Amino acid sequence: MILEVAILQIKENQNVQFERAFAEAQSIIASIEGYVSHQLQKCIEKPNQYILLVNWKTLEDHTEGFRESEQYQQWKALLHHFYEPFPEVEHYSVVSKLN
Repeated sequence: MILEVAILQIKENQNVQFERAFAEAQSIIASIEGYVSHQLQKCIEKPNQYILLVNWKTLEDHTEGFRESEQYQQWKALLHHFYEPFPEVEHYSVVSKLN
């Protein structure tokens, strides 16, 4: 499993609109082959900052399956205009885990 991590900086006074748009957009990402789960969390210290964590079966499920899909264009239209600057997205694999 691969963890996609994106730190999202939202434009000033756009949090409410962003959260509404994300509520709609999350069904888009959840419909993609290889999607496992996601979380959107808001930073306590920085009110305009969020972190998006998405679990994918493989890296390609995100980088090719999602980003090259028609659904990505819908996701982009709903969310990308809220970001300033545009987020850097990184991918992680498990090294150690305790259940």
